[in-house]
Amino acid sequence: MAETATKPKKQYYLGTGRRKTAVARVRLAEGAGSISINGRPLDNYFTEDKDRNAVLGPLLLTEMKNRLDVTVKVRGGGFTGQAGAISQGMARALKIMFAPPAGPTAAAAGETAAGQPAAAETPAAGMDKKLRDSGYLTRDGRMKERKKYGRKGARKSFQFSKR
Repeated sequence: MAETATKPKKQYYLGTGRRKTAVARVRLAEGAGSISINGRPLDNYFTEDKDRNAVLGPLLLTEMKNRLDVTVKVRGGGFTGQAGAISQGMARALKIMFAPPAGPTAAAAGETAAGQPAAAETPAAGMDKKLRDSGYLTRDGRMKERKKYGRKGARKSFQFSKR
């Protein structure tokens, strides 16, 4: 019988990001540094530099731009909202990627001889702190306010006439 050479399965890390009404599903894997958003390259999808920089922010902060392949599916919102959602999703996926493995052996290995937790000593904790301090893991909760009845919009009223 012929042996089939199966290549090892890629390990994927998933993250979800949200901004206004945009939702991004981000998938990271070890690779050459390609970024694909809805099947299109980054430079083809986002035309403005501020949106490209928002997407690349977490990768540049953690120095992983040329080491990870990023695949993104994003829906809803406008371009800036989508860029913010991708940024948060990428930061969450990076956090999961560098998190210490969970389990009973990890808990025993996570303590020093004095019984103090050694979480701050691991590079994963430093990566999490960097991402959180830069604001990539924080959800921007600003959304459009709904229109109210008896008004033109959320706050604007019709002109008031006393007489």
